[in-house]
Amino acid sequence: MKKLVREFEFSPEQLNCVRKLAATARLTETTAGILYARGVDTEEKLEKFLRPSAANYLSPMRMRGMREATELIARAREEAWRVAVFGDYDADGIGACAVLSRALTAYGIEPYLYVPERTDGYGLSVAAIDKIFDEFLPDLVITVDCGISCKAEVEYIKQQGAYVIVTDHHELPDELPDCILVNPKLEDDYPYDNLCGAGVAFKLAQALIGEAAYELVDFAALSTVADSVPLFGENRDIVAEGLRRIETSPRPAFSALLGKSGEVTAQTLAFTVAPRVNAAGRMGDASAALKLFTSEDPAEIYDLAVRLNTYNLERQKYCDELYARVRAEIAAEGAYGNVVMLAGEDWNAGFVGIVAARIAEEFSRPALLFVRRGGMLKGSARSIERINIFEALKGCSAYIEEFGGHAQAAGVNVREENFEKLKAALDDYIGSHYTREDFMPTVAVAGEFSADYRKIAHELNLLEPCGMGNRRPLFFAEAAHLDAAPIKPGSPHVSFSMEGFEFVYFNGLKDLDILVSDLKKRIVFEYNVSHFRGKEYVKGFVRCVIYDGASGKEVELDALENRLRLSPAVREGTPLGADEIGELIASRAASCAYGMCVVASDRAALARVPVLREMPVDVFRPSSGSCMNTVLYAPAPDCDLSAFREVIVLSGPAYLPQTGNAKLVYCDRSSDMGGLDSLDCTRETLLRLFAELKRHEGEAAVPGYAADARSLRLFGFSEAQVVFALAVFEELGLISLAKGRLEIVRGKHTELIHSQIYSAVVRYKEGK
Repeated sequence: MKKLVREFEFSPEQLNCVRKLAATARLTETTAGILYARGVDTEEKLEKFLRPSAANYLSPMRMRGMREATELIARAREEAWRVAVFGDYDADGIGACAVLSRALTAYGIEPYLYVPERTDGYGLSVAAIDKIFDEFLPDLVITVDCGISCKAEVEYIKQQGAYVIVTDHHELPDELPDCILVNPKLEDDYPYDNLCGAGVAFKLAQALIGEAAYELVDFAALSTVADSVPLFGENRDIVAEGLRRIETSPRPAFSALLGKSGEVTAQTLAFTVAPRVNAAGRMGDASAALKLFTSEDPAEIYDLAVRLNTYNLERQKYCDELYARVRAEIAAEGAYGNVVMLAGEDWNAGFVGIVAARIAEEFSRPALLFVRRGGMLKGSARSIERINIFEALKGCSAYIEEFGGHAQAAGVNVREENFEKLKAALDDYIGSHYTREDFMPTVAVAGEFSADYRKIAHELNLLEPCGMGNRRPLFFAEAAHLDAAPIKPGSPHVSFSMEGFEFVYFNGLKDLDILVSDLKKRIVFEYNVSHFRGKEYVKGFVRCVIYDGASGKEVELDALENRLRLSPAVREGTPLGADEIGELIASRAASCAYGMCVVASDRAALARVPVLREMPVDVFRPSSGSCMNTVLYAPAPDCDLSAFREVIVLSGPAYLPQTGNAKLVYCDRSSDMGGLDSLDCTRETLLRLFAELKRHEGEAAVPGYAADARSLRLFGFSEAQVVFALAVFEELGLISLAKGRLEIVRGKHTELIHSQIYSAVVRYKEGK
């Protein structure tokens, strides 16, 4: 279950500063507080933040190595040296190559460009260097977006008789290459160290050709967004200027990739352009993306853009297939440690990074996926917000051949015989350096829903461009029962209103039963301003729902419904006494944070086991796929418990779907199906109830018997009895609720004993 945290909290002194900032800028305190918390705490900073532009660019000459690099490149021009630019196969590396190659051309040098394919591995390699020298024989090699960890390879280039300039932005290794280095992470007077590879190339272009380099900022903007570096400081200026250029005078390559996309934002670059550029490298054709960004031929640009679009569609298909295979491996092996780490024989190296990121988010742990290449495994690591995977790999480097990257992502090569050793070492390192809280998925919110929402929504647009490090702020609204419903029949999207403000929850149908229940919940959303046919709309786009599983009284009716839906099947598993169950749960919780799900169909059973008070309570289905130890109240028929190692049933239902290979343990009191005792199973009562239902035919029906029982309000019958009757009658085909209204099926004759639900309840009551 996700945990809601405040993005910031202010002391009285800080709050005074926020109020002054709000008054100065004529902003609400909400928006001023967000800016203040993100470091925009003076009028000067506010001016720069609200008006990002080229006027805020820092002098490139303040960066260490920049002067030496420009002097060597000037000498190369004067002496007519042959210059090679070596990049990377991703959107950052391709963008960096495009920036520097065009800058060098404007400077008077026609460079030779080289980007490896993903199968060649990341960064400089002897094989790639040999190929460059065989084809071009350079006097100077300049790297972009790579090289800082390639000390041996730089020496190899120098042995061939060429000079080397390394421009990079990745974390610094213990040993640096012996050449001219340009990297904002080096100790120097440059005050900003979060540039991407293309951002560093852009600064070198500035140093070489001055303001003429500004025409190349669109490439740098794309790479900045694609590489997920913080959109703050100089990155904000680069992206803002790049978006203006793309909006006002897009070069043909961008127009071809964007199509008719309307307004171009940082999100447009991140989710439309960047995936297509990255897809070329993932499909083994990085040179196609490089040609697209360096060509001046309209026909060639069009053909290459079509090719990248095709690659992206194929990439999506292959990623889905690989994800399914990885999930199958996890289901078979389990994921109960501090890291998820798997290797495949025929997995495509171009997709493991994407899938690793998806697994890391889903399981709320670092994920490393490897592809076997002979005796070597080449992999990609992705992590969660609070765990620095680069430092973890550094701490386990004894088992690694090579690695490089960032806090959240890294490339790793390991020998097959060291795979399990590395997995164990990472598990130990992460377990000893981080707490359970670090693994808990969190949602940071800037504040609560405000009646001043319209003004706040407009002010928040001033934060654009938004992205990593400068996210669109999230807010929350407290709620209990909500009149939520699909926006139209059959739609997966849900809408509802609170205090006259409309919320839209895309793909929110999965949480509809949570929304309409009386569970206390927090609706996490972001403000959105849109225009349609001259009219303005301000809405809340829901991002997630966080609820209190221990709250709510009406939800017990939903629990009864789920018990009825699940009751017909046969129980399988090991029975234990109540005391043994308590000891087992306490032991499992103490030894491992993952793999245990404790199921109960009534809250009284939860109260009998004190250790459960320390565990989160989910309702209907697990709220997270991480298989972290959890309590599940009132399991729904569609809940999937297959990721858990052990499912412990405290009380009903008699059967659980989708438990996979999980070991099932039942409390010997789990046949206590609380709520069924009050049900009247006599034919006479059910006939009277059926007659009452006929009087309500045609009335609206909402998903779920419990919700229908509340809305129908049949006189003389408890809601629990109505839930039971609806379940039995629909199973027998006597009624239909499928079309959004109650329908009586005429001409249907059957007996109650043909209902599995009815028979199961009767057997239970007779066995009491």
